[in-house]
Amino acid sequence: MRQFYEHYFEASAGEKYHNPKTTFQSYFLSFADGARLEIGTKENSVSPLRNTVSTGYAHLAISVGSKERVNQLVQQFQTDGFTIKSGPRTTGDGYYEAVVLDPEKNEIEITI
Repeated sequence: MRQFYEHYFEASAGEKYHNPKTTFQSYFLSFADGARLEIGTKENSVSPLRNTVSTGYAHLAISVGSKERVNQLVQQFQTDGFTIKSGPRTTGDGYYEAVVLDPEKNEIEITI
């Protein structure tokens, strides 16, 4: 997942954190606009099933600055074999966006 965000969204990863006692491992990813995202994993953790109704985390939205960049990323994701769940399109509330599934099947909304 670190490589996914570095490659497609130009994130820079800090040093890997690992707590051997809890088996938790993570990276903080930094983006050019100052935003940061922590991605982590833990041994024997169970991922929630996708395509089911659930509460909590729904998706992650990443602003890429322009309609043209949204379109470029969607094209690249398609070329690289990722699932485009929707878009690119203009939503009812006026956002231009597309939704792609990342390698773990999380929904990533790419918007202006």
